[in-house]
Amino acid sequence: MKKVMRGKFITFEGPEGGGKTTQARRLVETLEGLGREVIYTREPGGTPTGEAIRGILQYNTAGEPVCPETEVLLFAASRAQLVRHVILPALERGCWVVSDRFADSTTAYQGYGRGFPVESMLTINAFAISEAVPDITFLLDIDIGLGFERLAERHRQTNTAKDRIEQEERAFHERVRQGYLQLAERWPERFRRLDAARSPDEVAAEVWSILEGFTNITG
Repeated sequence: MKKVMRGKFITFEGPEGGGKTTQARRLVETLEGLGREVIYTREPGGTPTGEAIRGILQYNTAGEPVCPETEVLLFAASRAQLVRHVILPALERGCWVVSDRFADSTTAYQGYGRGFPVESMLTINAFAISEAVPDITFLLDIDIGLGFERLAERHRQTNTAKDRIEQEERAFHERVRQGYLQLAERWPERFRRLDAARSPDEVAAEVWSILEGFTNITG
């Protein structure tokens, strides 16, 4: 698969409660402080179409249960829209793109978590993302129990409820975590696994240290 080489594409992945959104946003702020043009995006979402799909996937805004096959295809549809309307145009003009989740989430959650054939997930992902292959993926790995504790605390602080995926049983999330670890082993040149149980400052420092040492990213 051909990779876009102009801009830099960085993704954050991992189980619930690992701090992906926090770290993605902190990295964006750091890069902007250095004068880089940076776009932050998230999945599902990032475009009007994607945000509408996000509502269906996370909060059942369509008013009916989403079957597993539909779930897979909706994630892919949101991603395809995001890639072609936001990510690829940004990379082509030399912009850095930082994404809170990307295609690996579908492989981990719908493949390893739901039990769909992983190779089929990879094929669907490849069709959806075209040339938008991440340069580096930070896997914020965390024990599922600790992740659940953090998630519960976040919902208490924000007075929000768990979304549809967060409500899945613990065994599902354990499978997702193991799936991520297998993906990291499969693509060690792209994945960097970080211990997300540490403080946000410690994780952010390691993220930046890795980027500084990754010549193709910081060059």
